[in-house]
Amino acid sequence: MRNMFKNCMGAAAVLCSISVSGQTGKRPNILFLFADDQRADALGCSGNKYIRTPNIDQLANNGVRFSHSYVMGGHHGAICAPSRAMLMSGKSLFHVYDRLAGVQTMPAYFAKYGYETFGTGKWHNEKSAFEATFQKAKNVMLGGMSDHFNVPCNDMGPDGKLVPADKKGFSTDLFAGAAKEFLVDYSKGKRENPFFCYVAFTAPHDPRSPRTDYIGMYPDESIPVPGNFKKLHPFAFDDLVVRDENLAPWPRTPEIIQSSLADYYALISHLDAEIGDLIKTLKDKGLFENTILVYAADNGLAIGSHGLLGKQSLYDDCMNVPLIISGPGVPKNQVTEALVYLFDLFPTLSDLCHLPAPAGIDGKNLAPVIRGEAKGVRNSLYTSYKNTVRAVRTDEWKLIRYPRRNYTQLFNLRNDPLEINNLAAAPECKVKVDEMMGLLLEGYKATNDTANMNPGSFLPMEYDYSRLKQKPDQWQPEYTLKKYFKGAKLEKVKED
Repeated sequence: MRNMFKNCMGAAAVLCSISVSGQTGKRPNILFLFADDQRADALGCSGNKYIRTPNIDQLANNGVRFSHSYVMGGHHGAICAPSRAMLMSGKSLFHVYDRLAGVQTMPAYFAKYGYETFGTGKWHNEKSAFEATFQKAKNVMLGGMSDHFNVPCNDMGPDGKLVPADKKGFSTDLFAGAAKEFLVDYSKGKRENPFFCYVAFTAPHDPRSPRTDYIGMYPDESIPVPGNFKKLHPFAFDDLVVRDENLAPWPRTPEIIQSSLADYYALISHLDAEIGDLIKTLKDKGLFENTILVYAADNGLAIGSHGLLGKQSLYDDCMNVPLIISGPGVPKNQVTEALVYLFDLFPTLSDLCHLPAPAGIDGKNLAPVIRGEAKGVRNSLYTSYKNTVRAVRTDEWKLIRYPRRNYTQLFNLRNDPLEINNLAAAPECKVKVDEMMGLLLEGYKATNDTANMNPGSFLPMEYDYSRLKQKPDQWQPEYTLKKYFKGAKLEKVKED
């Protein structure tokens, strides 16, 4: 496949000269910046007054920010893997799950039309799928997570295969450095073909161990707990000791959540600084004006909201993610409330780069929304977690259904964006519950969902938090062991 791509590059280069609005020019480049476990409100541009993200905020000022961007969910606790598979394939969860082998990916599709593709950072899917997706690569991490200071990296050899490479340095620096090196090398070449550069950071995914010079950037006491903070989740709905939930003991305290957020924000600010350097490189090398920049994240994170820490629920803290697009053809300083999925990016970027619409995908083209020609592309969003939770939201309402517990939550997101007041049992909301349940079942059928929505028996909602035990995984460095595990002996558990 790699040789086929290379043989086609000469012919495909002709396709890169296009006519736009009567003028001939090159198709735009793409720099895709992907964060790991970043909730949508962990950016200055989203209204967070406590975090400093000037470079990402400037991207939003230069483009369009989607305030209602969602990951569809996952069929196991490592939401990252299905999220990335959906992003790369343009397919919804039950049409791709977390497997990309043999599936046409977005960068590979762009390569068919003459794009030079480069990948660095986290790849939580098959190694063979990465090799089929990118023509060039450096500092690739195969897997879900690692110690930020000791990242197991792979480089791509001349044969297009990934081979282990011993890399030292902090994860954010390694991945941004590889991308910067690619951009500099590209700028020295003929620039005949546009590039698709994919940078998948592992920050701010735990371990919550910022680079040494970022530790203490945010004093713990300066960060408030989330407005929907709880010491414990009020009921059991699945495995409450799934990996992420082990990062702090029960019950949660304001102090440990403040400390966690301080480190979390420091990881994001470090990420922001490296993104600023990448943007500077684009400008210094004369590439900025013809490059579309995308900033997004694979999923959100509770980190204290609803008594949870991880991303294994369907609250907005976990499902709502950042999404910013800027560059040629994109209006500046716009915010849209259109209901979108991450997997909408495949057809959207294809349109913005003047490629034919990809076939056989589920994502919807957001270009009309970006251009101001439409307010949205769908009226509701359907999300899922394992076989235990399903949710649907509209522009105003959200219903979460726990079929194995026979329990329902209903939130008016306009009045209650933090999802605190459950209205499902309110008599005046019965009609709305029925209406939203109808939308939920429509989403269930439309997505080819496989869960049993009507089990014959139900599980209890009560649980004893004192029986929940905190266990560190093998990736936690000394800093987090001392701070969050009180020096607990390292006990290996399944990685995320």
